[in-house]
Amino acid sequence: MSNHEDLKLKPRCKLWIESEQKVVFGEGRMALLQAIDRYGSINQAAAKLQMSYRAAWGKLKATEKRLGFKIIHKHIGGRASGSELTPEAKKLMQSYLLFKEESIKAIEDIFAKYFPEFAEGNTNNL
Repeated sequence: MSNHEDLKLKPRCKLWIESEQKVVFGEGRMALLQAIDRYGSINQAAAKLQMSYRAAWGKLKATEKRLGFKIIHKHIGGRASGSELTPEAKKLMQSYLLFKEESIKAIEDIFAKYFPEFAEGNTNNL
């Protein structure tokens, strides 16, 4: 009887998309866009994520530059001031979520192939 027969392991990874070794999109930018969508404000989103407005703005502008399209539309002045996500940003977020979900599933399947004795769902004893 093996010492690790009941030990179940699960692989973990961080996924991001980059261009020329510079981040285009990943978990941090996803969280920022989700917060902007929720609060309608870059400033409030940055505060909730404990980052400066300048850092948030820099990440947004860098992503827009690298992707070649706007992800934030700012409304300036009056009661309607704030920020909202563009349709392209919403599509980017949805695509990233699907990409991440499928990638994690593939990684779990590959892990089970090479480490079957540790994979979750395995009922075989060594």
